[in-house]
Amino acid sequence: MKRVLSLLLFPLLSSQSALTQATFHGDMARTGVYDSPGPEQLKGVKWSFKTGGAIIGSPAVAGGGVFIGSTDGNLYAVDQETGKQKWKYATPRQIDSSPAVVGGVVYFEGYDGTLYALAADTGAVKWTFATGYERRFEANFIHGYPPRPQTIPDSWDVFLSSPAVWNGKVYFGSGDGNVYALDAQSGILQWKFLTNDVVHASPAIANNTVYIGSWDSNLYALDAETGQEKWRFKAGQDPIIHNQVGFQSSPAVVDGTVYVGCRDGHVYALDAATGHRRWDYSTSMSWVITTPAMRDGTVYAGTSDSARFHALDARTGRLRFTFDAKGYVDSSPALAGDLAYVGVTNGKLDAIDIKSGKLAWEFQTESSKKDSQKLLNADGSFNNDAIYAPVFHDFQDMPVAVSRIFSLGAIFSSPVVDHNTVYFGSTDGFLYALR
Repeated sequence: MKRVLSLLLFPLLSSQSALTQATFHGDMARTGVYDSPGPEQLKGVKWSFKTGGAIIGSPAVAGGGVFIGSTDGNLYAVDQETGKQKWKYATPRQIDSSPAVVGGVVYFEGYDGTLYALAADTGAVKWTFATGYERRFEANFIHGYPPRPQTIPDSWDVFLSSPAVWNGKVYFGSGDGNVYALDAQSGILQWKFLTNDVVHASPAIANNTVYIGSWDSNLYALDAETGQEKWRFKAGQDPIIHNQVGFQSSPAVVDGTVYVGCRDGHVYALDAATGHRRWDYSTSMSWVITTPAMRDGTVYAGTSDSARFHALDARTGRLRFTFDAKGYVDSSPALAGDLAYVGVTNGKLDAIDIKSGKLAWEFQTESSKKDSQKLLNADGSFNNDAIYAPVFHDFQDMPVAVSRIFSLGAIFSSPVVDHNTVYFGSTDGFLYALR
């Protein structure tokens, strides 16, 4: 059980993604595949860029720039080669979504409930769109934290929906429970679809269909033009402590199959046309927050409490290998060459050989090395007694535990690979470029 007490829009071509456009997890189908090679051996830090807050979302690399949001409320544009700031744009609240860059425009959502469209070269505002509101998923007695009648925001709901830009529209989810489609050039609402809870997963688009999950534990397939529902798939429920419930994972769509993780402790493979379940892989109740990556008949996904990185047969769901990451794998993996690049909340970026399932190399943030609160064991795994040591003996202990993990320079951000360099953010506030 998880953490319980006791514009011109181009069709996406993956080979051009780093040149003209970029989006969360590599492409509109969210496959996590990058054609550009990554470093087979770690030579070192090419550069690092410090923001004024933690980085939770993922970078977008396009047109010689790296675009990243921070909890300091700024969206930064950084020179890809030098790591020097080009510009920044300030919003009223933190930015936990990953930007999309298409046709010279940067799209992202802020925690003020606004979708922003900025000029990629200058940061000038093209338009903004206000949703109803933004908020975290919340429930009574969540994860078993008292008091039982208290409605409690889930501190582990760390990501916002990252926009997908396709065929002249921008698609994204919101804390107000809606999935939105806006005109990409003007920001004018085209349609919205109401789910039964917060939508912080990111949409995947394939075959004129928008696939997106909600905290109501439904994965929806919507017509991309009209927003009309095609089908929905219902995952597990947990009405008592609301622990094994909800889609934080964004779907990946490959060869007519939707692959998605769920906090009910499963990776699902669904028929993209009908929503019928083809298989599911049980993680023994460990959350699957990562968006699966898929290539060459294998699905890759991380788990939280069990701290594992899994490789599954895409046709059957059978386990091919599992790797002990020694920390929650809430970052979505990036596949480049023979390596999977995976962020871990113990402050490490792991490069895993996808042929052998063995560690090729790892990078550790300075905050993790210092481990000022002694949250890590000698082998780099979590010291849960220290992380979850109670302070208030009620729901307030949840954000305290999250804050402790943030102090490690945890990597929730999903890596991006371009020109033999890996880019990602960390809760230590740094945007890193490794080569």
